[in-house]
Amino acid sequence: MPEGPGKYDDLCTLVRERAGADGAIVIVFGGTLGSGFSVQMPGWLMPSVPGVLERVAAEIRGEEPQHAD
Repeated sequence: MPEGPGKYDDLCTLVRERAGADGAIVIVFGGTLGSGFSVQMPGWLMPSVPGVLERVAAEIRGEEPQHAD
């Protein structure tokens, strides 16, 4: 994953700070700057990202998410 600010980094900062969160991922489809994403989180949270994204994908598909926890 590339390091440094992405084109939606300002939006990701806003989301993370307003949520009072340790980390945030913002995915944009067809935005004013085009499609893209931004990730902001400390390294210790990165290993949890694949599981979270897999659960989101399962919910979108209407599947029962599998718990790896």
